[in-house]
Amino acid sequence: MTSPLLRHHHRRRLLSTCTRSLKWLSRSISLNPTGRPQQTLASSVSRSGTALHSGDFTTARLLPAAAGEGRFFVAGHSRPRTRIPAAIGHVVDSALCTTLARDGTRVRTVEHLLSALEACGVDNCRIEIDGGDEVPLLDGSAKEWVEAIKQVGLCVAEDQHGYTLDKLVPELHEPLYLWHGSSFLIALPSQKICITYGIDFPKVPSIGCQWFSSFMDESTYTKEIASSRTFCVYEEVEGMRRAGLCKGGSADNAIVCSITGGWLNPPLRFFDEPCRHKVLDLVGDFSLFAQNGNQGLPIAHIIAYKAGHALHTDFVRLLSRSSTELRERLLR
Repeated sequence: MTSPLLRHHHRRRLLSTCTRSLKWLSRSISLNPTGRPQQTLASSVSRSGTALHSGDFTTARLLPAAAGEGRFFVAGHSRPRTRIPAAIGHVVDSALCTTLARDGTRVRTVEHLLSALEACGVDNCRIEIDGGDEVPLLDGSAKEWVEAIKQVGLCVAEDQHGYTLDKLVPELHEPLYLWHGSSFLIALPSQKICITYGIDFPKVPSIGCQWFSSFMDESTYTKEIASSRTFCVYEEVEGMRRAGLCKGGSADNAIVCSITGGWLNPPLRFFDEPCRHKVLDLVGDFSLFAQNGNQGLPIAHIIAYKAGHALHTDFVRLLSRSSTELRERLLR
């Protein structure tokens, strides 16, 4: 009779074999090979600017990372500084921004930077935050992050032994859905990544109801999504500031719309720029599904309506639970 230790060892080898075969199957989702190696930045690059909520002047320095490390932040004032993986298990608050935390150290407003890294294929990256606990907002979009990535370029990532790793991409096989009140998020099986997003601001006529839908790849993201800026309703700003938020928000890093006066700092970059910015946020939040340098955004048709960071991240938790159940079945 096989001993329990040997059976456990066999299960571990089975999981390892499934990992090496680069295809994990489950009823809901699988991780499939792309045929391309994981990538990282060819060199370091940094950007500095005002943080949205704290108003601090902060710097984010992006550095190459080894294959399999994924994307992670290094923050805090203690030595050694705290390493916070850009993973759904470290999300602690997603009201007006997405916040990651570990061991008492946090990094806020990570979504625009992570959106650019995910869309541009930066699978492994070390991100050092200085000057505060928040990623600089820059112009309120992901445009400057994309430009920074293009400035230094990408290269094949290697692990500590000099080996490369094939990049895996999650693919959805059956519908998943989640809703909060009148807001919902649905993901349907698809041969390509497609995102459909709807927003509705009935009390703000200049925004109103908008829909955007497109297949999503790096080219589409760069041309149609990356430069879309964050937006706010002018009449709500003072209330947010009384709550200690949006201290660094201004007409230089957001588009501001008044209920009665319309857009206060035109022109818009797209007629539906607010809706496109929500797509930008979604890509950043879904990047938190990525593990070990693999892709986070699944091959699926993602449909969101009146969603936000909280619903985005709750849906990623739903995806993560499906992935965890898969691993547990492989180890049984």
